[in-house]
Amino acid sequence: MSRSAPDAAPPAASAAALPGQAERLLRQLEWTVIRRLDGLLQGDYRTLLRGGGLDLADLREYQPHDDVRHIDWNVTARLAVPHVRVFSEDREMAAWFLLDLSPSLDFGPPGQAKRDILAGFVAVLARLLTRHGNRVGAMLYGAGAASPAPAGAARAPGVDAILPPRASRAHVLHLLHRLLQVPGPAAAPPGATDLSHLLGTALGTVRRRSAVFVVSDFITAPGWEKPLAQLAQRHDVVAVRLLDPLELELPDVGLVTLRDPETGDQLQVDTRDKAFRHRFARLAAQREAALRESLARAGADTLELATGDDLLDALVRFMELRGRQPAKPAYRAPASPTVAGAAARAA
Repeated sequence: MSRSAPDAAPPAASAAALPGQAERLLRQLEWTVIRRLDGLLQGDYRTLLRGGGLDLADLREYQPHDDVRHIDWNVTARLAVPHVRVFSEDREMAAWFLLDLSPSLDFGPPGQAKRDILAGFVAVLARLLTRHGNRVGAMLYGAGAASPAPAGAARAPGVDAILPPRASRAHVLHLLHRLLQVPGPAAAPPGATDLSHLLGTALGTVRRRSAVFVVSDFITAPGWEKPLAQLAQRHDVVAVRLLDPLELELPDVGLVTLRDPETGDQLQVDTRDKAFRHRFARLAAQREAALRESLARAGADTLELATGDDLLDALVRFMELRGRQPAKPAYRAPASPTVAGAAARAA
């Protein structure tokens, strides 16, 4: 079993998005999130995207916070004062969203499920990028054949649709509308998630260096680590990990039935058993550690978004994340137990 979670109420929205729903949601996000971020983003464009190239723009005296690798030793020797090179960054860079829309993303509180967090994050970030003239594309995976591909959207093996990069508000609305059209668990085809299909498609599709956001809960069949590492070698990769606190620690709610939303397998457990809850938390913590190690070894920055998180705070964390140079350690894929495996072993 690839994943297991308590049954959640089916989403209120049907497979077809309500008329104007994408426009209303984007307007709400523009008012409540984007406007409040404007002041933070001014003068700090590089926190969003790292450009594909650098040009020498100026020389200035060394400051304590400067990178010593940027010291110009020839100028320093002539002037007897340390000087550093200042670079201007190429802002023309496409961004790709690799979106895991598998049924497990419907887990979470009403209106704050992992799928809702995904839609809000993608809408805000895509709008911020397109306002600066950057092109934004997306690959949708896990929605199933019940979600038809619109006109102009391509398909590839392993993904449901590919939306080519474009830079406009209308394009962001088109992407958001696609996300709101995703069918619920009842309409999704059975089968375990395998992110390696999505990542492999991206490897063959995204040729020019780009910013790549892999948005998923990373509850998947093994084998995704290597293609993610290969993507990180070519592109600026950010793994946006979606999670719900109940996936890490179960409350005492008596007898519950855990159901895999992708295969339909069920497991009944007694959460009144304190020893069981401790075993579940321990196994979930082991999976967390293995997942974070895999992401770090792949060379991807990681941003965690939990259900109930404030989206503005999450974007501020993301900007702080972009201010750090990611390490590129050697790749080694460790074996990691899934949450479903943790529940089964704990039981």
